Amino acid sequence: MDKLLISHTGYEVKEATIVRTSRLTSQDKLFEIALPEGEILDFEPGQFVEVSLRGVGEAPISICSSPTHRNSFELCVRAVGRLTRALHRLEAGDNIGIRGPFGVGFPITKLIGHDLLMVAGGIGIAPLRSLINYVMDNRRDFGKVQVLFGCKNPQNMLFKDEITTWQQRLDVNFSCTVDEADPEWMGNVGVITTLIPNVDIDPENTFAVIVGPPVMYRFVIAELLKKGVPEEHIVLSLERHMKCGLGKCGHCQIHDIYCCQDGPVFFYSRIKNLKGAI
Repeated sequence: MDKLLISHTGYEVKEATIVRTSRLTSQDKLFEIALPEGEILDFEPGQFVEVSLRGVGEAPISICSSPTHRNSFELCVRAVGRLTRALHRLEAGDNIGIRGPFGVGFPITKLIGHDLLMVAGGIGIAPLRSLINYVMDNRRDFGKVQVLFGCKNPQNMLFKDEITTWQQRLDVNFSCTVDEADPEWMGNVGVITTLIPNVDIDPENTFAVIVGPPVMYRFVIAELLKKGVPEEHIVLSLERHMKCGLGKCGHCQIHDIYCCQDGPVFFYSRIKNLKGAI
């Protein structure tokens, strides 16, 4: 992999090694990545990296592991395009290019000491997993923790083994729903918003964090506002059309903000009046 030698600007590509891969669903694959010479990727939950393959291209992908595990980091890749399909053909020992991390992550310092309600839809569980596992590893720093997860069907559910572990924890309330059940599914059936009315929260002390497909945001936010959660306590990730990671290409521009630089994590109170943001 040819390396750009421009340091400290976000242009430098580091040749990283795939340590391990595992199949999550028919479309999704988990990659454990290590930087060269034991270098640590200093990132926050909610940030992303640019992943590249020589001769194929580059794409932004959210980091889905917690920064508390410092020797490597993980990426959940869904095969939807040329680069991601090429990534799916790689295995342990292969090399990829990494730039970053980029963007603004979840506001950990503001979340500490408060109750958390984390809401994930579909592949949104991947970037939110970084925050969930960070909270699990620092459980004493947070109040009541609740996680709501919705996906299309049980076959498309990511991180099934970890979800079982989260469900078994006594210090976390985890609820899951699917749009379409199969004969073996014993849980809730319905969209993610069907879980919110039954959630018991102290709205003034709760921060809600939302990650998922854009279509769900407006409905989830409406339900949270009904529960009395203040607008400035609603946090969401807008990974819309990000490409370069540097605020240069304009793909992710919303009025005067760039998702790759000013986000992808925003407080709802900041972007609620920006047309096209949600």
